[in-house]
Amino acid sequence: MPPNPGRPDRAEKPCAPWFAWLLACLAALCMAGCAGLPTDVQRKPSMAIADGADTLLGRLVKSAAPPGEPLSGFRLLPMPQFSLHARIELARRAQRSIDVQYYLVQNDETGRYLLRALRDAADRGVRVRLLVDDLYTAGADPLFTSFASHPNVEVRLFNPFPAGRDRLGTRWAASLFDFDRVHRRMHNKLYVVDDTMAVMGGRNIANEYFLRDGGSNFIDIDTLVVGAVVPRLSSLFDMYWNSPYVYPIESLVAKGSESPKELRALFDRLTSGPETLHPEEPGSTDLLGNNPLAKDLDAGTLKLVWARAEAYADPPAKALAPTPEGRGLPADEASESVLFNVRRYLRGAQSEIMQTTPYLIPGRGGMESIRIIRGNGVSYSIVTNSLAATDESLVHIGYRRYRAQMLRLGVELYELSPKRVEETKRFGMYGSASGRLHGKSAVIDRKTVFIGSMNFDPRSELHNTEIGIFIFSPQIAQQLTSLIGFIRLDGAYQLQLGPKGGIEWVSPASGDAADTILHTEPETHFWARWKLELLAPLVPESLL
Repeated sequence: MPPNPGRPDRAEKPCAPWFAWLLACLAALCMAGCAGLPTDVQRKPSMAIADGADTLLGRLVKSAAPPGEPLSGFRLLPMPQFSLHARIELARRAQRSIDVQYYLVQNDETGRYLLRALRDAADRGVRVRLLVDDLYTAGADPLFTSFASHPNVEVRLFNPFPAGRDRLGTRWAASLFDFDRVHRRMHNKLYVVDDTMAVMGGRNIANEYFLRDGGSNFIDIDTLVVGAVVPRLSSLFDMYWNSPYVYPIESLVAKGSESPKELRALFDRLTSGPETLHPEEPGSTDLLGNNPLAKDLDAGTLKLVWARAEAYADPPAKALAPTPEGRGLPADEASESVLFNVRRYLRGAQSEIMQTTPYLIPGRGGMESIRIIRGNGVSYSIVTNSLAATDESLVHIGYRRYRAQMLRLGVELYELSPKRVEETKRFGMYGSASGRLHGKSAVIDRKTVFIGSMNFDPRSELHNTEIGIFIFSPQIAQQLTSLIGFIRLDGAYQLQLGPKGGIEWVSPASGDAADTILHTEPETHFWARWKLELLAPLVPESLL
């Protein structure tokens, strides 16, 4: 096992004996009654540095924009190496500000590589604000505090754990009596540079989102965004940054004896060395024929699709106001929420919907939407993960409760096949790594596109905050339709009801051969299926 990047001076120790862990957990439970978030926290308000028209990126956007009504420019980023490359290149060319908001910034090669690029921008005088949900930051306090020690850098955590911060288990143990708060998370993903260009979509910052993980990697979708809608995205970031539910990293981590200079040296050690990611430059063009962003930026030209757009984010209080009443309207009734607007546009479809979501649990509201949509004669297809592809097998329990109902209503269901994804090179070189779907998107009537962070499940509806964008462009709709078509054709099973009402999985054959029809969850073994049968009666849908 490589040295723990959070402890650079020594190798990670072997696991402690079980009784030591038991004592630690008991101690944490004893602390849970008194562990609380810090009070009187100083949160210096700050807002986006507006109007980046006179920056390098701003001038490029202005020269590329069509005359007339202010529009927004888009470039879909379906391939992981192109998407990471876009973020790094924007950081390298930033001149005023970088605002970064993610559910996950992993303490791995990808996370450390991006933080180093952000540090380099800060050293040039660029203001960097980093906002991360605190769920998966266990053991990363040294990384984030050393990053925050640099001039022009601020780091804040959303809904943090107050105690046991070194390990995920001790965090939860110390917060058992505060479960209703700590299981609510900020699921947003947003990256804005100079209030002029942004990247948003489904990807977090971790190896598995950029084809760097040896075990499994995600098929996902981001988009580059420029122009009229970017200030709106900046304002959504500010709404979170200045909310009472975020805490500066310094308010959560006890101040040590290290000087700022020593902390900056620590950051250098944590983000350099043999484990540092050195990503290969993307290939000549991506699936849609786009160059790597750096090539276009160097040439002073931007290949973009210009269109009208709307951006929405759930208010932070959706998750974390002290009482249910304080959280305001339910998510499906709040006109600025992501779910409200997704349902509004889906229910307004006139001919066709194509949708991707890694986690699909429609619930009562989702099934009502499907009935309305199908009752209007609209065709509806959904691509999601199979049991073999999902990284959340418990969520599959909730999903499978609805499969037959959706099929009876005429929904076309497709489930990702890890084996078929490995065999095709269309989505990248997965090799022996498993492919999993993570993109959250929809194409409505071949003219409206949704891309965002929202899954179609109870957690996104009730417990997590989300962000999303609607793009009103037949050209972008055609591009995303093609990408979804690639997944359905090359990497998925289609589901159908058998003669006796059971679920069947159809694997399309090539040439004149007959399709293969399977009658059990494909690419899984008996014990995985048996475990789900055992757990199914015990798992409440509202917590999935």
